[in-house]
Amino acid sequence: MQVNRTLSIVGGTFEIISSGTNFKYHKNLRMMNNYKVETIDDGLNEFHVEFQGPKIGGVWKVRVTFSNDYPYTSPSIGFINRIYHPNVDETSGSICLNVLNQTWSPMYQLQNVFDVFLPQLLTYANPYDPLNREAAKLMMRDLTAYEQKVKEHCQTYAKKSEAVVAKEEEKSSDMELSEDECDSGDDEAACQMIID
Repeated sequence: MQVNRTLSIVGGTFEIISSGTNFKYHKNLRMMNNYKVETIDDGLNEFHVEFQGPKIGGVWKVRVTFSNDYPYTSPSIGFINRIYHPNVDETSGSICLNVLNQTWSPMYQLQNVFDVFLPQLLTYANPYDPLNREAAKLMMRDLTAYEQKVKEHCQTYAKKSEAVVAKEEEKSSDMELSEDECDSGDDEAACQMIID
């Protein structure tokens, strides 16, 4: 049975909801406060991370597995939701990224994967070293058609989670003030911010 646990990351520290297990990789997760992280099977060496994709957008869910040799070996990284990209296998989610597969260093941290490595992979596809040959061929042959297919996959498979949408709506409604509130001068600073 697969059990997911959500990590609540607050102010640079984290706590494991409904689990008191010691966490070997706490240093890496402590820095993941910009991401939603879910542990798998009550273990703490495998989890899912959601992150906002650059350029193509979408909310991507990524599987992360630490080996016993981590940080001396790279974590295993794979997309859970389908993605149309030359360097990502569309069915398994495996990625082709040299820094993970060949040049990993213990100096890298998990945050590097989500802040730098994956955004670069999504921004700068390499059709000359493909895992998805169809995507690579289309990218080289017809860039406009390739970009359209990427956009379709993004809209279909990488939609924002309901929690993200609700949080964004709540944030935008908190920032909105009616004309009457601005006209009455109840919150001049907020009204000035809206006008500026």
